[in-house]
Amino acid sequence: MEAKAVLKGTRISPQKARLIADLVRGKDAETAINTLRFMPKKGARIIRKLLESAVANASQNEAIDIDTLYVKKIFVDGGTMLKRIRPRAMGRAGRILKRSSHITVILDEQ
Repeated sequence: MEAKAVLKGTRISPQKARLIADLVRGKDAETAINTLRFMPKKGARIIRKLLESAVANASQNEAIDIDTLYVKKIFVDGGTMLKRIRPRAMGRAGRILKRSSHITVILDEQ
């Protein structure tokens, strides 16, 4: 049995979020949450809360034993971009892309 949690449109670039997601992929849920709790990155706090949400979703299903959960899949997709302009030399403009992410966590029993 699988449990899933999805976070859409969070304001962190997908590249930065994937660095954190790669660290917890394949670990059991409790170890992954403890690893993220002491990591000083913005993405760690976001993904930890999402993992805790997936564990809470799993606890609602009577057939799932939450002590045996592990991170089966975690992936980060790009979301919408806020487009901003920064003034540059000689009247030109430089584009700034403020990226967002869609993060999906799928937990499964071992």
